[in-house]
Amino acid sequence: MLRFRWFEAPFIQSFKPHNSPIRAQMGSYSTTSSSAQNSPKLVFRQLFEKESSTYTYLLADASHPQKPALLIDPVDKTADRDLALVKELGLKLIYAINTHVHADHITGSGLIKTKFPGVKSIISKASNAKADIFVEPGDKIYFGDIFLEVRATPGHTLGCVTYVTGDGPNQPQPRMAFTGDALLIRGCGRTDFQGGSSDKLYDSVHSQIFTLPKDTLLYPAHDYKGFTLSGRGDAIQSTPIKR
Repeated sequence: MLRFRWFEAPFIQSFKPHNSPIRAQMGSYSTTSSSAQNSPKLVFRQLFEKESSTYTYLLADASHPQKPALLIDPVDKTADRDLALVKELGLKLIYAINTHVHADHITGSGLIKTKFPGVKSIISKASNAKADIFVEPGDKIYFGDIFLEVRATPGHTLGCVTYVTGDGPNQPQPRMAFTGDALLIRGCGRTDFQGGSSDKLYDSVHSQIFTLPKDTLLYPAHDYKGFTLSGRGDAIQSTPIKR
């Protein structure tokens, strides 16, 4: 098992989510995630790119001196918006990570790296894509004292992974899972291209996501109907994934 930890020594006031926009001109908003409410050290923002209906997630360790942060599934068209928010919150962006190779938009990882040269890109080794760091199942990605666990969830593509916040007294509770296109809200990603397999997706979702604690909050890479998140228990009842 590999652990990716940022060693350069990184505050921010704790963020308590609410339903109103934090900055309408930036297109970003908060969610009702109780993870952030119950974990004063976690900074969390959910951001939306309307053309591809893609969610980008910003997470940071508020307790660490330099407030290290990461972006999950950034989009090239909204990279400037995301970086402006990082600066506004006084965070130090260290990683731009992807759940898989996206077919409906261009990742913002490369553009972000040109503007923030210290940022490292991350993607799964199985994706056969380009990145600075390749992760495999069981790896941990640290930003400050908070970490994301890597779980392989192929089926939409061969290289899909789900990033799950850690389990422990110093980690955000309830846990949060960033499922990419493997599991959407009341649905799942398509399986007819990029090495997709409905059988693999079924096994991935049931073994790697539905086995998480019932109160786990699930955050997808896309939504087309205005939903922002779902609970693991709700997902089991409403997701039409069959063999």
